[in-house]
Amino acid sequence: MDFVRFYSEKELAQLTSSRAGEEKLGAAVKTVSNWEELKNTQSKYVLLGIPEDIGIRANHGKPGARDAWVSGLQSFCNIQNNLLTKAENLIVLGEIDCKTQMEQAEKIDEEDPHYFEKLGELVTQIDDKVSETIKRIVQANKTPIIIGGGHNNSFGNLKGASQAIGKGINCVNFDAHTDFRTLEHRHSGNGFSFAYEDGYLNKYSIVGIHRNYTSKAVFEMMDANPERIQYSIFEDIAISEKIAFSKALQHADEFLHTKTDYFGVELDLDAIENIGSSAMTPNGFTLTEARKFLTYFSEKQNCKYIHICEGAPAFSSNSGQLGKTISYLISDCIAS
Repeated sequence: MDFVRFYSEKELAQLTSSRAGEEKLGAAVKTVSNWEELKNTQSKYVLLGIPEDIGIRANHGKPGARDAWVSGLQSFCNIQNNLLTKAENLIVLGEIDCKTQMEQAEKIDEEDPHYFEKLGELVTQIDDKVSETIKRIVQANKTPIIIGGGHNNSFGNLKGASQAIGKGINCVNFDAHTDFRTLEHRHSGNGFSFAYEDGYLNKYSIVGIHRNYTSKAVFEMMDANPERIQYSIFEDIAISEKIAFSKALQHADEFLHTKTDYFGVELDLDAIENIGSSAMTPNGFTLTEARKFLTYFSEKQNCKYIHICEGAPAFSSNSGQLGKTISYLISDCIAS
């Protein structure tokens, strides 16, 4: 069963503002109508949206991440097409169909004592859609760039990529949180712990976690598993400057053996200061640092997927700024 709604060039044109004497990326990037067409393209990257926020709500968070995909895509479509932006490197695939699950989530009574567990059941259904879609893209020898939705989708990304290559893969996560919570119902806070438990995630590195929002139990668990889990702390990088940002990236790189081992790249937008998300932070990395992180890891040959998540336009003082943030990050990937 196909879980993707493929986009057409006409749909991209509707998101693109034309101007005499200019060509925007929305008019230059290509689309496909089926999986066979995708296999036959020369482009390396595939852009995919996940318009959902059920996983965030199941983790007691605020809704809004469902809108990040369209916001980011619209901004991306209005980037200038020139020799440096490299439209030929990208296929816009479309979006994973989350409509049924989103509609069902709205029908669950928030006063229901099993409210969060019922949302978790819907997250599990989305997991299946995400993993099968990522598996197909990686099997087509393409690198998916996944936008929107909660960090619950890290599970489907890791499962799909690992199934495509036949073994567990490593992952580097640019995040204020580990998202390595307990194995309860599925939600945005335990995608990595479930992937770790199920063998889809081999080695895990987190860049810049916040000491104020990482529990004692999680620190103890990570410190007890140094062969498979490595982390750097935001305050050590940005406040006390015990470690340079570039060194933190290098340490993650060396830990994951990115020159020889396959890995995925995760970027949670709540790690960036004052970027709209359900866990928006007043103090975090700059967008420039996030771009450096993504460029550093996405250009490596063994990178199997890139995931940019948790953005919520409704929480931005200017909703267009979130879209621009996402479009910068996408363009950094395809321009490398």
